[in-house]
Amino acid sequence: MEKNTLKRLEKLNQLALTDAEEADFLAFFDEREGELSELDRIDTAEVERMVHVMPILTVVREDKAQKLFTRDELQKGAPETMDGYWQVPRLVE
Repeated sequence: MEKNTLKRLEKLNQLALTDAEEADFLAFFDEREGELSELDRIDTAEVERMVHVMPILTVVREDKAQKLFTRDELQKGAPETMDGYWQVPRLVE
């Protein structure tokens, strides 16, 4: 990573890094770039591409429509009802 890129990121993220912190960040990213260049040298032509490292299993329940409550059961706690709906005080005249 170049110093001007780090300065842009610093401004974008509203950071104020000291000179020592900047040097640490630049050294860290230089190491990562070295590691990436090592990985780029590996021949992966015969390796099958994969989307996820681990197999993805869906462990959620099957989605089925169910009627768990009746309208009357739900309206038991309502102060007042009218024609099957909750009746609330008028807020706007």
